[in-house]
Amino acid sequence: MSEKKYVLAIDQGTTSSRAILFDHSGRIVAVGQKEHEQIFPRAGWVEHDPAEVWTNVREVVAQALAKGETNKEEIAAVGITNQRETAVVWDKNTGEPVYNAIVWQDTRTQEIVDELGGADGPDKYKDIVGLPLATYFSGPKVKWILDNVEGARERAERGDLLMGTMDTWVVWNLTGGVSGGIHVTDVTNASRTLMMDLKTLDWDQKIVADMTIPPSMLPEIKSSAETYGVGRPQGLLAGVPISGILGDQQAATFGQACFDVGMAKNTYGTGCFMIMNTGKEIVPSKNGLLTTVCYKIGEADTVYALEGSIAVTGSLVQWLRDNLKMFESAPEIEELATSVEDNGGAYVVPAFSGLFAPYWRSDARGAIVGLTRYVNRGHIARAVLEATAYQTREVLDAMEADSGVKLAALKVDGGMTANETLMQFQADQLGVDVVRPVVAETTALGAAYAAGIAVGFWSGEQDVIDNWAEDKRWKPAMAQDERARLYRLWKKAVTRTFDWVDEDVK
Repeated sequence: MSEKKYVLAIDQGTTSSRAILFDHSGRIVAVGQKEHEQIFPRAGWVEHDPAEVWTNVREVVAQALAKGETNKEEIAAVGITNQRETAVVWDKNTGEPVYNAIVWQDTRTQEIVDELGGADGPDKYKDIVGLPLATYFSGPKVKWILDNVEGARERAERGDLLMGTMDTWVVWNLTGGVSGGIHVTDVTNASRTLMMDLKTLDWDQKIVADMTIPPSMLPEIKSSAETYGVGRPQGLLAGVPISGILGDQQAATFGQACFDVGMAKNTYGTGCFMIMNTGKEIVPSKNGLLTTVCYKIGEADTVYALEGSIAVTGSLVQWLRDNLKMFESAPEIEELATSVEDNGGAYVVPAFSGLFAPYWRSDARGAIVGLTRYVNRGHIARAVLEATAYQTREVLDAMEADSGVKLAALKVDGGMTANETLMQFQADQLGVDVVRPVVAETTALGAAYAAGIAVGFWSGEQDVIDNWAEDKRWKPAMAQDERARLYRLWKKAVTRTFDWVDEDVK
């Protein structure tokens, strides 16, 4: 074991950036966190200010080091995890973004996506990249910036502009920025651009050309655990190896020790993301799931996964809080939901950005259905929580159909796992045990493990397995008939959201 005491994880998420200090046992020592602005210029558009995000990253690192009463001398490595499909384009000479980062939830690229698919449709590149053409992914977002920001394409053709997902932006700045910043991404983030060949783990030049993105803009694709560079000389992390990158959901899968084929986890955050390890096999989905890279540790074989992505879960609770003013803080939803015995017949389908897995319907929009005069705030709150569980069940059904593996238990993590009512209803709907670990911050933990393994702070996957510990388990308790009835009505509710967006509705 190294004389170093800690590994630092930087978790650049959708609503906030965090820095978490972990010790060798995988326990949290200190946390720094700061939210950034959510920018909504038009309906369906979601942006972040990359400069604000980078400022916040520096601030939360300082917070974590101060709270942990430590400094760079005691940190063995830094791992990065991030919101995956959010794209940023910046000038390599000035370090200035040419436009706000376009967030994974953003739907403005629908016309680009349709144009790319042409007569071949949304599955045009699926055999190569494992993904359908959809507004979710980052490649078309970069094309939109080049097509719509004045002068951007000319600057890109001159070789002045770089692109990346948020991991790339953070690492470039951490390692020096305009003064020698390293321009890299890892295989998990690259696999979400629509441009990486899953077999070769390299950019597919034909797809890059179809996207009209100059190859000079693309970061170098690396494994998820190797030393990419070190902290810039003038920073708080000067000289510390930056040695782990994992997209947030793959990081959570790693942190949950889902190393065997068929093991799965679900992360409950802004959206919900279920990933099942499929080992060294690339499993094409016939049921609306994504085939993606799970992780690649150094020179070891690439591990692949099936993923079900749900756009709106935790952010639906935020919507009730911020837009409808139903309560002042998100945890209050549980008290409101438990003030009633059931949903009163009401269902909330949060298709705010269309529907992701397993439907991939960009024409859908959110709906509240089944309303009667009987329904009150409590029923709506309960229906909001239940929506997360129903969407998760839809993804699991697809996952079991694709993989042929019946899930024994679902490992869960993320902020919403603190909601006991939701977790019990989740177990009831899935018909399997739902298991939460002691350290629920598995996204940051997974990035820390990848970075620590790269520098020898941890010896390998067995250390992750040994550190993982169960905190709580919820067992199914609902009668089968009632489970089936509720799910049947949910499926009916989902169909009511289809075909909402017409040509003249943006």
